Amino acid sequence: MKVIRDIGKMKIYSRIKKKDGKTVGFVPTMGCLHEGHISLIKNARKQNDVVVLSIFVNPAQFGKNEDFSKYPGDLEKDEEIAKTEGVDIIFYPSEKEIYPKEYSTFVNVEALTGNLCGKSRPGHFKGVTTIVCKLFHVINPDMVYFGQKDFQQAVVIKKMIVDLNMDIILKVLPIVREADGLAMSSRNSYLSKKERNDAAVLHKSLRRARDLFSEGEKDANSIRSSMKDIINSKESVSIDYLKIVDPIWLRDIKTIQNKALVCIAANIGKIRLIDNTVLGDHENQ
Repeated sequence: MKVIRDIGKMKIYSRIKKKDGKTVGFVPTMGCLHEGHISLIKNARKQNDVVVLSIFVNPAQFGKNEDFSKYPGDLEKDEEIAKTEGVDIIFYPSEKEIYPKEYSTFVNVEALTGNLCGKSRPGHFKGVTTIVCKLFHVINPDMVYFGQKDFQQAVVIKKMIVDLNMDIILKVLPIVREADGLAMSSRNSYLSKKERNDAAVLHKSLRRARDLFSEGEKDANSIRSSMKDIINSKESVSIDYLKIVDPIWLRDIKTIQNKALVCIAANIGKIRLIDNTVLGDHENQ
């Protein structure tokens, strides 16, 4: 396994492999790898000749009062995990390499970013789509791997791929959870013991939504009300948003027909976590 920090060298490596007829699988991350990332790497390893993992904490997707400067990272541990899982290349560029002086070009997907995290974190997805688009151009992957925990992100990236005619296949893989159901996240490491225990209430509320739907409840407000009762039982947890939307355009819905996305963003203490589940999808947990 090699670590490449230079955009030019990364381009050369990838294009040589593609010229040799190799397929390239790409897993974009901000580091601090956990089992969720590992599931993406394993799938990329099975389906491609070459696996590239990027590690870059992208300042363009963080707001003024967010945790960019404190975002967790452990490159040595990440390298060990990546090597064990069969990653060929870690692309680990500096901020200066990605955003040189007087950088001024951004990519913005408009239709899907006005709700959920796009509403709560203005400018966030412009930063996400810009860095992902840049990484796609540098790495030139055949397949790219995202997790369902960041559902809106995956939908937005898929729209960007389609609209910009990119020859890339997007794979979205199931959420990987802790034993108590908490979705794995790099930010979980910030939580105190009490906050960590309280955070499990998010998945508990999502299970409640699934139970109500399976029992025939179709009214979104009724489901949301029941979920709020569960979440509000923990004083350390405050809801940013709790919404039920259609899973294609991410618009709020009042009555569930066939499928719906239930999504939560909540602050546990000072830590913001997100989670979701798809109603009407029996494989989704």
